[in-house]
Amino acid sequence: MSEHAVAVPRRRLSKQERHTQLLAAARDLIRDSGTDEFTLARLADRAGVTKPLVYDHFGDRAGVLAALYREFEARQRETLAAALGGAGRELPAVAGLVAAAYIDCCLAEGRELADVVAALAGSTTLTLLRQEAEDAYLAMCREALEPLAGPIDAAALHAIIGAGDALTRGALAGRISAARARSTLARVVTAIATDDGHDTEEQTA
Repeated sequence: MSEHAVAVPRRRLSKQERHTQLLAAARDLIRDSGTDEFTLARLADRAGVTKPLVYDHFGDRAGVLAALYREFEARQRETLAAALGGAGRELPAVAGLVAAAYIDCCLAEGRELADVVAALAGSTTLTLLRQEAEDAYLAMCREALEPLAGPIDAAALHAIIGAGDALTRGALAGRISAARARSTLARVVTAIATDDGHDTEEQTA
């Protein structure tokens, strides 16, 4: 065998592959150090690329954080879609799947998501991202629940997210178990879907 090793050329990543790599590096960096010390220079160093390349993908620090938020929301919708793919036609079962998908996805992100949201707090970017993500997620919930329970108004649907976020915070802080968070949210979803006092004004407007 030759004493001289032959260097294998490194495959050039596609733009999408590089984007995915940078987001993974950003998540690791935030997990290790939080968002207070998060900069594009540190991200470039962690990913082993140049700072201009990071700017090319995200524009600025807020762009990275926004991309991380979008990635989480997309993953949450994918998780819900996968769960509902095998759902039966019983409301309690579907409510349980909706609840478990929401809680489990939020817990999987851990405190990194909370750090990202806190770093974007007060920005127009976060407001728009949240509205867009909530509309898409709640449309999926409505599509899954209404065939089993009848029309559900928008205010009731938003209560699912409010309860889910509160229960996730409790589970992350260790005040309640993940199982308790899932079962409680499932009861909330079922109660919302079967509430006879729905305000139908928004449905008929």
